[in-house]
Amino acid sequence: MNLKKSFQLALNILFHSKLRSWLTIIGIIIGIGAVVAIVSISEGAQATLRERLGGLGADIITVSPGFSRARGAGFGGGPGGFEGNGASVQEKNLTSRDILVLKSLPNVKYVLGQVSDRADVSYFGKTTKMSVTGVDTSVWKDVTTAVISSGRFLTTGDSYSAVIGPNVATIFGRAIALNNKITIEGRSFNVVGILSEGSSIYIPIDVARDTLPNVGQTEFNTISVKIADVSLANETMNLITQKLLLSRGILQASKQDFSVSSPITFQQTIQQTMTTLTLFLGAIAAISLIVGAVGIANSMFTSVLEKTRDIGIMKAIGAKNRDILLIFLFNSGLIGLVGGIGGIIVGVASSTVISSLGGIQLTGGGRGGLGGILGGTSFINPWLLVVALLISVGIGMIAGAIPAYRASKLNPVDALRYE
Repeated sequence: MNLKKSFQLALNILFHSKLRSWLTIIGIIIGIGAVVAIVSISEGAQATLRERLGGLGADIITVSPGFSRARGAGFGGGPGGFEGNGASVQEKNLTSRDILVLKSLPNVKYVLGQVSDRADVSYFGKTTKMSVTGVDTSVWKDVTTAVISSGRFLTTGDSYSAVIGPNVATIFGRAIALNNKITIEGRSFNVVGILSEGSSIYIPIDVARDTLPNVGQTEFNTISVKIADVSLANETMNLITQKLLLSRGILQASKQDFSVSSPITFQQTIQQTMTTLTLFLGAIAAISLIVGAVGIANSMFTSVLEKTRDIGIMKAIGAKNRDILLIFLFNSGLIGLVGGIGGIIVGVASSTVISSLGGIQLTGGGRGGLGGILGGTSFINPWLLVVALLISVGIGMIAGAIPAYRASKLNPVDALRYE
Protein backbone atom coordinates (compact mmCIF):
# COMPACT_ATOMS: atom_id res chain seq x y z
CA MET A 1 0.00 0.00 0.00
CA ASN A 2 1.53 3.33 -1.00
CA LEU A 3 1.58 6.56 1.07
CA LYS A 4 -1.12 8.18 -1.05
CA LYS A 5 -3.55 5.34 -0.36
CA SER A 6 -2.75 5.40 3.36
CA PHE A 7 -3.39 9.14 3.44
CA GLN A 8 -6.72 8.75 1.63
CA LEU A 9 -7.87 6.10 4.11
CA ALA A 10 -6.81 8.34 7.04
CA LEU A 11 -8.75 11.24 5.54
CA ASN A 12 -11.76 8.99 5.12
CA ILE A 13 -11.63 8.05 8.82
CA LEU A 14 -11.51 11.76 9.73
CA PHE A 15 -14.53 12.62 7.57
CA HIS A 16 -16.62 9.69 8.83
CA SER A 17 -16.16 10.47 12.52
CA LYS A 18 -16.96 14.17 12.36
CA LEU A 19 -18.37 14.77 15.83
CA ARG A 20 -15.61 12.94 17.72
CA SER A 21 -12.90 14.42 15.48
CA TRP A 22 -14.13 17.99 15.84
CA LEU A 23 -14.48 17.72 19.60
CA THR A 24 -10.85 16.61 19.67
CA ILE A 25 -9.80 19.32 17.22
CA ILE A 26 -11.39 22.04 19.38
CA GLY A 27 -8.96 21.18 22.20
CA ILE A 28 -6.01 21.66 19.85
CA ILE A 29 -7.50 24.90 18.51
CA ILE A 30 -7.76 26.34 22.03
CA GLY A 31 -4.17 25.41 22.93
CA ILE A 32 -2.53 26.58 19.69
CA GLY A 33 -4.71 29.72 19.60
CA ALA A 34 -3.65 30.61 23.15
CA VAL A 35 0.04 30.11 22.36
CA VAL A 36 -0.11 32.21 19.17
CA ALA A 37 -2.05 35.02 20.86
CA ILE A 38 0.19 35.14 23.94
CA VAL A 39 3.47 35.12 22.00
CA SER A 40 2.20 37.67 19.43
CA ILE A 41 1.03 40.09 22.09
CA SER A 42 4.25 39.64 24.07
CA GLU A 43 6.47 40.28 21.03
CA GLY A 44 4.37 43.29 20.04
CA ALA A 45 4.59 44.70 23.56
CA GLN A 46 8.36 44.29 23.66
CA ALA A 47 8.76 45.90 20.23
CA THR A 48 6.61 48.85 21.35
CA LEU A 49 8.61 49.10 24.56
CA ARG A 50 11.89 49.25 22.65
CA GLU A 51 10.46 51.85 20.27
CA ARG A 52 9.12 54.11 23.00
CA LEU A 53 12.20 53.85 25.17
CA GLY A 54 14.29 54.56 22.09
CA GLY A 55 12.33 57.79 21.68
CA LEU A 56 12.88 58.57 25.36
CA GLY A 57 16.63 58.33 24.92
CA ALA A 58 17.90 54.82 25.60
CA ASP A 59 21.40 56.20 25.02
CA ILE A 60 21.00 58.84 27.73
CA ILE A 61 22.28 58.34 31.27
CA THR A 62 21.14 60.86 33.87
CA VAL A 63 23.09 61.85 36.97
CA SER A 64 20.97 63.55 39.64
CA PRO A 65 21.57 64.80 43.18
CA GLY A 66 20.47 62.58 46.02
CA PHE A 67 20.78 58.82 46.11
CA SER A 68 17.66 56.88 44.94
CA ARG A 69 15.74 60.06 44.25
CA ALA A 70 16.88 60.65 40.70
CA ARG A 71 14.72 60.03 37.68
CA GLY A 72 15.89 58.50 34.45
CA ALA A 73 16.11 60.46 31.24
CA GLY A 74 12.80 60.69 29.53
CA PHE A 75 10.67 59.75 32.54
CA GLY A 76 9.45 63.22 33.32
CA GLY A 77 13.04 64.40 33.45
CA GLY A 78 16.23 64.49 31.47
CA PRO A 79 16.90 66.11 28.13
CA GLY A 80 13.87 66.99 26.12
CA GLY A 81 11.49 65.82 28.82
CA PHE A 82 12.79 67.81 31.77
CA GLU A 83 10.13 70.03 33.23
CA GLY A 84 11.53 71.00 36.55
CA ASN A 85 10.58 67.71 38.15
CA GLY A 86 14.07 66.44 38.74
CA ALA A 87 15.37 65.01 42.01
CA SER A 88 13.62 66.83 44.81
CA VAL A 89 16.61 67.47 47.06
CA GLN A 90 17.65 70.66 48.79
CA GLU A 91 21.36 70.22 48.13
CA LYS A 92 22.41 70.75 44.51
CA ASN A 93 25.74 68.98 44.68
CA LEU A 94 26.45 68.44 40.98
CA THR A 95 29.17 70.80 39.76
CA SER A 96 31.39 71.57 36.77
CA ARG A 97 33.99 69.22 38.26
CA ASP A 98 31.56 66.32 37.82
CA ILE A 99 31.07 67.29 34.17
CA LEU A 100 34.83 67.23 33.59
CA VAL A 101 35.05 63.77 35.16
CA LEU A 102 32.22 62.48 32.97
CA LYS A 103 33.70 63.90 29.77
CA SER A 104 36.91 61.92 30.37
CA LEU A 105 35.17 58.54 30.49
CA PRO A 106 35.12 56.04 27.58
CA ASN A 107 31.86 55.55 25.66
CA VAL A 108 30.75 59.07 26.66
CA LYS A 109 29.84 61.16 23.62
CA TYR A 110 28.25 64.31 25.07
CA VAL A 111 27.72 65.69 28.56
CA LEU A 112 24.92 68.20 29.20
CA GLY A 113 24.47 70.08 32.47
CA GLN A 114 21.03 71.55 33.22
CA VAL A 115 19.56 73.91 35.78
CA SER A 116 15.88 74.38 36.41
CA ASP A 117 13.57 76.46 38.54
CA ARG A 118 10.07 77.84 38.60
CA ALA A 119 9.89 81.45 37.49
CA ASP A 120 7.36 84.15 36.66
CA VAL A 121 6.68 83.99 32.93
CA SER A 122 4.63 86.73 31.26
CA TYR A 123 3.01 87.02 27.85
CA PHE A 124 0.52 89.64 26.71
CA GLY A 125 -0.03 90.94 30.21
CA LYS A 126 -0.68 87.52 31.78
CA THR A 127 1.85 86.14 34.29
CA THR A 128 2.11 82.60 35.64
CA LYS A 129 4.63 80.41 37.41
CA MET A 130 6.26 77.98 35.00
CA SER A 131 9.24 75.65 34.91
CA VAL A 132 12.21 77.09 33.05
CA THR A 133 15.29 75.02 32.20
CA GLY A 134 18.72 76.34 31.41
CA VAL A 135 20.77 74.21 29.00
CA ASP A 136 24.26 74.25 27.54
CA THR A 137 23.52 75.48 24.02
CA SER A 138 26.69 73.92 22.58
CA VAL A 139 25.49 70.33 23.12
CA TRP A 140 21.76 70.54 23.90
CA LYS A 141 20.58 69.74 20.37
CA ASP A 142 22.88 66.67 20.31
CA VAL A 143 21.56 65.27 23.60
CA THR A 144 17.90 66.19 23.78
CA THR A 145 15.17 63.79 22.69
CA ALA A 146 12.81 66.70 22.03
CA VAL A 147 11.65 67.33 18.48
CA ILE A 148 11.43 70.81 16.96
CA SER A 149 8.07 71.55 15.34
CA SER A 150 9.05 74.94 13.97
CA GLY A 151 12.06 77.18 14.25
CA ARG A 152 15.34 75.82 15.62
CA PHE A 153 17.15 74.65 18.73
CA LEU A 154 19.20 76.96 20.88
CA THR A 155 22.73 77.28 19.52
CA THR A 156 26.04 78.74 20.62
CA GLY A 157 25.77 82.53 20.55
CA ASP A 158 22.14 82.68 21.68
CA SER A 159 21.63 84.80 24.75
CA TYR A 160 18.08 85.98 25.40
CA SER A 161 16.47 83.34 23.22
CA ALA A 162 14.01 80.64 24.21
CA VAL A 163 12.57 77.38 22.89
CA ILE A 164 9.11 76.51 24.20
CA GLY A 165 6.71 73.60 24.18
CA PRO A 166 3.35 74.02 22.37
CA ASN A 167 1.42 73.79 25.66
CA VAL A 168 2.90 77.07 26.81
CA ALA A 169 0.58 78.85 24.40
CA THR A 170 -2.37 76.94 25.89
CA ILE A 171 -1.45 78.14 29.36
CA PHE A 172 -1.55 81.77 28.25
CA GLY A 173 -4.69 81.26 26.17
CA ARG A 174 -3.26 82.71 22.95
CA ALA A 175 -0.87 81.53 20.24
CA ILE A 176 2.85 82.12 20.61
CA ALA A 177 4.58 82.25 17.26
CA LEU A 178 8.25 82.37 16.30
CA ASN A 179 10.00 85.64 17.14
CA ASN A 180 7.31 86.56 19.68
CA LYS A 181 8.58 87.90 22.99
CA ILE A 182 7.97 86.30 26.38
CA THR A 183 9.14 87.73 29.69
CA ILE A 184 10.91 85.59 32.30
CA GLU A 185 11.53 87.25 35.68
CA GLY A 186 11.31 90.66 34.05
CA ARG A 187 13.69 89.84 31.18
CA SER A 188 12.53 89.62 27.57
CA PHE A 189 13.27 86.49 25.55
CA ASN A 190 12.78 85.93 21.83
CA VAL A 191 11.08 82.63 20.89
CA VAL A 192 13.33 80.95 18.30
CA GLY A 193 11.86 77.44 18.38
CA ILE A 194 8.69 75.56 19.26
CA LEU A 195 8.80 71.91 20.27
CA SER A 196 6.37 69.25 19.07
CA GLU A 197 5.10 68.55 22.60
CA GLY A 198 5.43 69.57 26.23
CA SER A 199 5.13 72.74 28.27
CA SER A 200 8.82 73.37 28.93
CA ILE A 201 10.75 76.57 28.36
CA TYR A 202 14.45 76.30 27.55
CA ILE A 203 16.95 79.14 27.70
CA PRO A 204 20.78 79.30 27.62
CA ILE A 205 22.27 78.14 30.92
CA ASP A 206 24.44 81.23 31.46
CA VAL A 207 21.40 83.49 31.16
CA ALA A 208 19.38 81.12 33.34
CA ARG A 209 21.89 81.43 36.18
CA ASP A 210 21.43 85.22 36.14
CA THR A 211 17.65 85.10 35.61
CA LEU A 212 16.17 82.27 37.68
CA PRO A 213 15.83 83.11 41.37
CA ASN A 214 17.08 79.91 43.02
CA VAL A 215 19.81 78.77 40.64
CA GLY A 216 23.43 79.03 41.72
CA GLN A 217 26.44 79.91 39.60
CA THR A 218 28.19 76.52 39.66
CA GLU A 219 25.63 73.83 40.52
CA PHE A 220 23.46 71.72 38.21
CA ASN A 221 20.07 70.14 38.80
CA THR A 222 20.90 67.22 36.51
CA ILE A 223 23.69 66.10 34.23
CA SER A 224 22.75 64.10 31.13
CA VAL A 225 25.33 61.85 29.49
CA LYS A 226 24.86 60.62 25.92
CA ILE A 227 26.76 57.42 25.25
CA ALA A 228 28.13 56.11 21.97
CA ASP A 229 27.30 52.41 22.41
CA VAL A 230 23.94 51.58 24.03
CA SER A 231 24.96 47.94 24.53
CA LEU A 232 27.54 49.17 27.06
CA ALA A 233 25.01 51.24 29.01
CA ASN A 234 25.18 49.17 32.20
CA GLU A 235 28.98 49.09 32.19
CA THR A 236 29.09 52.85 31.58
CA MET A 237 26.63 53.50 34.43
CA ASN A 238 28.81 51.47 36.80
CA LEU A 239 31.93 53.32 35.64
CA ILE A 240 30.21 56.70 36.11
CA THR A 241 29.24 55.73 39.65
CA GLN A 242 32.77 54.56 40.49
CA LYS A 243 34.48 57.65 39.06
CA LEU A 244 32.11 60.11 40.72
CA LEU A 245 32.50 58.35 44.08
CA LEU A 246 36.27 58.55 43.66
CA SER A 247 36.29 62.22 42.59
CA ARG A 248 34.04 63.13 45.52
CA GLY A 249 36.16 61.22 48.00
CA ILE A 250 33.29 58.91 49.00
CA LEU A 251 34.69 55.60 50.20
CA GLN A 252 31.45 53.99 51.36
CA ALA A 253 28.63 53.24 48.95
CA SER A 254 26.13 53.93 51.73
CA LYS A 255 27.19 57.59 51.67
CA GLN A 256 26.59 58.01 47.94
CA ASP A 257 24.94 61.41 47.39
CA PHE A 258 23.96 61.11 43.73
CA SER A 259 22.01 58.72 41.52
CA VAL A 260 22.76 57.33 38.06
CA SER A 261 19.81 56.14 35.98
CA SER A 262 18.86 55.25 32.42
CA PRO A 263 15.70 54.15 30.56
CA ILE A 264 17.50 50.97 29.53
CA THR A 265 17.42 49.68 33.12
CA PHE A 266 13.68 50.27 33.21
CA GLN A 267 13.40 48.51 29.86
CA GLN A 268 15.22 45.47 31.21
CA THR A 269 12.95 45.32 34.25
CA ILE A 270 9.80 45.53 32.13
CA GLN A 271 11.12 42.94 29.67
CA GLN A 272 11.89 40.53 32.51
CA THR A 273 8.39 41.06 33.89
CA MET A 274 6.79 40.47 30.49
CA THR A 275 8.94 37.39 29.91
CA THR A 276 7.83 35.93 33.23
CA LEU A 277 4.20 36.74 32.47
CA THR A 278 4.53 35.20 28.99
CA LEU A 279 6.03 32.02 30.43
CA PHE A 280 3.22 31.78 32.98
CA LEU A 281 0.50 32.26 30.39
CA GLY A 282 2.38 29.95 28.01
CA ALA A 283 2.36 27.25 30.67
CA ILE A 284 -1.42 27.58 30.90
CA ALA A 285 -1.66 27.29 27.11
CA ALA A 286 0.61 24.24 27.23
CA ILE A 287 -1.87 22.57 29.59
CA SER A 288 -4.53 23.10 26.92
CA LEU A 289 -2.25 21.39 24.40
CA ILE A 290 -1.72 18.46 26.77
CA VAL A 291 -5.48 18.14 27.19
CA GLY A 292 -5.80 18.25 23.39
CA ALA A 293 -3.16 15.53 23.05
CA VAL A 294 -5.04 13.35 25.51
CA GLY A 295 -8.18 13.96 23.45
CA ILE A 296 -6.39 12.87 20.28
CA ALA A 297 -5.13 9.70 21.97
CA ASN A 298 -8.62 8.92 23.24
CA SER A 299 -10.11 9.58 19.80
CA MET A 300 -7.53 7.31 18.16
CA PHE A 301 -8.10 4.46 20.60
CA THR A 302 -11.82 4.73 19.86
CA SER A 303 -11.11 4.72 16.12
CA VAL A 304 -8.99 1.58 16.47
CA LEU A 305 -11.81 -0.17 18.31
CA GLU A 306 -14.35 0.92 15.71
CA LYS A 307 -12.12 -0.14 12.83
CA THR A 308 -10.93 -3.44 14.30
CA ARG A 309 -12.83 -5.57 11.80
CA ASP A 310 -11.71 -3.28 8.95
CA ILE A 311 -8.12 -3.71 10.10
CA GLY A 312 -8.59 -7.47 10.08
CA ILE A 313 -9.98 -7.35 6.53
CA MET A 314 -7.10 -5.16 5.29
CA LYS A 315 -4.54 -7.48 6.83
CA ALA A 316 -6.33 -10.48 5.37
CA ILE A 317 -6.01 -9.06 1.84
CA GLY A 318 -2.33 -8.22 2.25
CA ALA A 319 -1.97 -4.97 4.22
CA LYS A 320 1.19 -4.91 6.30
CA ASN A 321 1.70 -3.65 9.85
CA ARG A 322 3.48 -0.60 8.42
CA ASP A 323 0.43 0.27 6.30
CA ILE A 324 -1.94 0.12 9.27
CA LEU A 325 0.50 2.16 11.36
CA LEU A 326 0.72 4.89 8.69
CA ILE A 327 -3.07 5.09 8.27
CA PHE A 328 -3.65 5.88 11.94
CA LEU A 329 -0.58 8.12 12.22
CA PHE A 330 -1.83 10.12 9.24
CA ASN A 331 -5.25 10.31 10.86
CA SER A 332 -3.90 11.69 14.12
CA GLY A 333 -1.60 14.04 12.20
CA LEU A 334 -4.56 15.35 10.20
CA ILE A 335 -6.42 16.08 13.44
CA GLY A 336 -3.38 18.04 14.63
CA LEU A 337 -3.09 19.83 11.28
CA VAL A 338 -6.72 20.96 11.23
CA GLY A 339 -6.49 21.96 14.90
CA GLY A 340 -3.29 23.88 14.21
CA ILE A 341 -4.78 25.82 11.29
CA GLY A 342 -7.86 26.63 13.37
CA GLY A 343 -5.69 27.60 16.33
CA ILE A 344 -3.59 29.95 14.19
CA ILE A 345 -6.73 31.67 12.90
CA VAL A 346 -8.14 31.98 16.42
CA GLY A 347 -4.79 33.14 17.84
CA VAL A 348 -4.23 35.82 15.21
CA ALA A 349 -7.80 37.06 15.54
CA SER A 350 -7.60 37.09 19.36
CA SER A 351 -4.31 39.00 19.44
CA THR A 352 -5.70 41.54 16.97
CA VAL A 353 -8.85 42.06 19.00
CA ILE A 354 -6.94 42.38 22.27
CA SER A 355 -4.55 44.88 20.65
CA SER A 356 -7.43 46.95 19.30
CA LEU A 357 -8.87 47.20 22.81
CA GLY A 358 -5.71 48.97 23.97
CA GLY A 359 -3.00 48.06 26.43
CA ILE A 360 -2.49 47.81 30.14
CA GLN A 361 -1.32 51.10 31.62
CA LEU A 362 2.14 50.54 33.06
CA THR A 363 2.65 54.18 34.02
CA GLY A 364 0.83 57.40 33.54
CA GLY A 365 0.32 58.91 30.15
CA GLY A 366 1.89 62.05 28.81
CA ARG A 367 5.47 62.62 27.85
CA GLY A 368 7.66 59.95 29.29
CA GLY A 369 4.68 57.73 30.00
CA LEU A 370 4.64 54.16 28.86
CA GLY A 371 0.95 53.56 29.34
CA GLY A 372 -0.71 51.03 27.11
CA ILE A 373 2.35 49.19 25.80
CA LEU A 374 1.36 45.80 27.18
CA GLY A 375 -1.25 44.43 24.86
CA GLY A 376 -1.44 47.71 22.96
CA THR A 377 -0.10 46.03 19.84
CA SER A 378 0.74 42.58 18.53
CA PHE A 379 3.42 41.25 16.23
CA ILE A 380 2.58 38.22 14.10
CA ASN A 381 5.83 36.48 13.30
CA PRO A 382 5.46 34.13 10.28
CA TRP A 383 7.91 31.73 11.90
CA LEU A 384 5.66 31.56 14.94
CA LEU A 385 2.79 30.37 12.75
CA VAL A 386 4.99 27.75 11.06
CA VAL A 387 6.30 26.47 14.40
CA ALA A 388 2.79 26.43 15.89
CA LEU A 389 1.54 24.34 12.97
CA LEU A 390 4.46 21.92 13.24
CA ILE A 391 3.91 21.59 16.98
CA SER A 392 0.23 20.89 16.41
CA VAL A 393 0.91 18.18 13.83
CA GLY A 394 3.69 16.76 16.00
CA ILE A 395 1.44 16.59 19.05
CA GLY A 396 -1.22 14.85 16.97
CA MET A 397 1.16 12.21 15.64
CA ILE A 398 2.83 11.64 19.02
CA ALA A 399 -0.55 11.29 20.74
CA GLY A 400 -1.69 8.87 18.03
CA ALA A 401 1.52 6.81 18.00
CA ILE A 402 0.51 4.26 20.66
CA PRO A 403 -3.02 3.65 19.29
CA ALA A 404 -1.56 3.36 15.77
CA TYR A 405 1.08 0.92 16.96
CA ARG A 406 -1.52 -1.21 18.74
CA ALA A 407 -3.69 -1.20 15.60
CA SER A 408 -0.76 -2.36 13.49
CA LYS A 409 -0.09 -5.27 15.84
CA LEU A 410 -3.65 -6.64 15.82
CA ASN A 411 -3.90 -10.29 14.86
CA PRO A 412 -5.98 -10.53 11.65
CA VAL A 413 -7.94 -13.56 12.90
CA ASP A 414 -8.76 -11.92 16.24
CA ALA A 415 -9.64 -8.69 14.45
CA LEU A 416 -12.09 -10.44 12.13
CA ARG A 417 -13.76 -12.10 15.10
CA TYR A 418 -14.12 -8.75 16.95
CA GLU A 419 -17.76 -7.74 17.55
